[in-house]
Amino acid sequence: MPLERNPLFAADEVDPLLRDFSRRLAVGVVFTLPIFVLAMAHMLLGSAHAAWLSGDSARYAQFLLSLPVVLWCGWPLWKAGLQSICNASPNMFTLVLLGVGAAWIFSIAALFFGGGLYFESAAVITVLVLLGQILELRAREKTAGAIKSLLALSPKTARLVDGDTERDIPLSEVKPGDLLRVRPGEKIPVDGILAEGSSTIDESMLTGEVMPVEKTTGDPLTGGTVNTTGSFLLRAAHTGSETVLGRIIALVAESQRSRAPVQNLADKVSAWFVPAVLAISAVTFLAWLLLAQNLAQAVTNSVAVLIIACPCALGLATPMSVMVGMGRGASMGILFRNAAAMQNLARLNILAIDKTGTLTEGKPRLVRCVADTGFSENDLLRLAASLESASEHPLARAVVTAATERGLATKQPSEVQTKTSLGITGVVEGRRVAVGKIAFLASLGIPAQNLPESHAASLAVAIDGRLAGFLEVADSIKSSTPAALDSLRQMGIRIVLLTGDHPRTAQAVASQLGIDEVHAGITPEEKHRLVAGLKSAGRLVGMAGDGINDAPALAAADVGIAMGTGTDVAIESAGVTLVKGDLRAIARAVKLSRAMMRNIRQNLVFAFAYNALGIPLAAATHLNPMIAALAMSLSSVSVITNALRLRRARL
Repeated sequence: MPLERNPLFAADEVDPLLRDFSRRLAVGVVFTLPIFVLAMAHMLLGSAHAAWLSGDSARYAQFLLSLPVVLWCGWPLWKAGLQSICNASPNMFTLVLLGVGAAWIFSIAALFFGGGLYFESAAVITVLVLLGQILELRAREKTAGAIKSLLALSPKTARLVDGDTERDIPLSEVKPGDLLRVRPGEKIPVDGILAEGSSTIDESMLTGEVMPVEKTTGDPLTGGTVNTTGSFLLRAAHTGSETVLGRIIALVAESQRSRAPVQNLADKVSAWFVPAVLAISAVTFLAWLLLAQNLAQAVTNSVAVLIIACPCALGLATPMSVMVGMGRGASMGILFRNAAAMQNLARLNILAIDKTGTLTEGKPRLVRCVADTGFSENDLLRLAASLESASEHPLARAVVTAATERGLATKQPSEVQTKTSLGITGVVEGRRVAVGKIAFLASLGIPAQNLPESHAASLAVAIDGRLAGFLEVADSIKSSTPAALDSLRQMGIRIVLLTGDHPRTAQAVASQLGIDEVHAGITPEEKHRLVAGLKSAGRLVGMAGDGINDAPALAAADVGIAMGTGTDVAIESAGVTLVKGDLRAIARAVKLSRAMMRNIRQNLVFAFAYNALGIPLAAATHLNPMIAALAMSLSSVSVITNALRLRRARL
């Protein structure tokens, strides 16, 4: 059970609590070593050589040396223990307070009235508990590596363009609307729009793709990505926590502060466990005092019970596994908003999925080119793309992109005329070209028959007054989608398609992907209602989507999963965000969540078993409290080590 700490600190800053505890530990070790030597002199040197170390001076020296250890080094532990008593919420620090306090106060009484001293026990226990806290804080600092790495993606400064001058300013001073210069090899400082110039950008931190992406004027740019070639001007749009990187960091930080519902089990156990331990300690004291008539041994054993029963391992069992799991997920581009989302994902039964932008690319692409007799596919596509280059319609962009991908050179069209939502006409290379719907060609007096049966959008192309062929444009399925759905099915998760698209289009996509249950042509409210209906049968339902229209369903699901390439509203409504927008990450996220739950159960079993064995041993045998403290610390280290195995789990 850790003390409170700041879960998010600068990439180059040591956790303040870790620094403070390390300083207290160093001082504690310096003062505890001579106490230990004085107390163990007879054992270490033999009675004949250690007589001079057993006098009154040595006994008072132990007391004086223990003062800074117990009162200053151990003050955070005392403070936490006192707070637990005042709040009527007993925990491990309650036991530490009582154990150390009993040993130290008993020793002070023995110093003046005679009897054995246990200053070394109080000091060593304090040092060992501090060591356990430091080990845990260091382990947590390692799990926060994902946050530090994300913070390191942003440069410290940005180059502001102010008229004819340029100057470097701190990143914190950049405001939306500022014009910034980004040179080759530099990281893009904030989210914005490429205002002037062009370049290729390494977006691997966001998408995972190693190939740089071409960017020209008007293209959006993300802070933290790397400019690989040309120099350009960036118009800042979002800064600080409003950037994509800032939101990612906030999600990771929020998730590390959260608690999984399974943590309630440990809390419930602690609620009765600590009072039970106090009762056992009291019975142990009375039993040794009455039966053995040995006050010193009664104190020693009762203190040993308090220390060895310290529920440190129990308190660590859940939060350590959650934090390591969160960090592993962040390194894979899987961001959990909170621990509850991670636990729910582990028990997922049904996954409802949106189509556009989730199963598919979310942008139209040419899927088929059908040329009529007397025309070649390349000529058909080249002439159509040349004409469509004068249009900004998404279908026109898809035709132009397809021509470019095939290496076809387009020409500048002339006499261009458009009819909104119907088509476009013009002259290309001296030939009159028309592209549009069948009705549009008919209005031009061009008969068009034999339209191919397809779920895609079909554009008829006419050249010199006669039908030349058809271009089919559709939102193509992501290459990663089939494998992702197969993995989910193998894990026993049922797939349901929810989309506002036309039923024929939705059914065609579902058929290709083997999805049996399809709800198409539905509104956002209907998506929300369908997800709520799936939950009503007691099943745990997830929803994956990327658009504003998916936000209600994402919020209604037991766990919402947003594509990182989608809208801000979708991301804010979801419990899980896939940075790369790749559905295969859902399967990995489910595997990670299930591995985390197994790890938590292992930790809880270990913690219960340790206390079940340790308490009777401390109560019934001559177990030194220092040995009990060491065993308690080792149990915590074991739980931490087991939790850290999640960093290497195969997913």
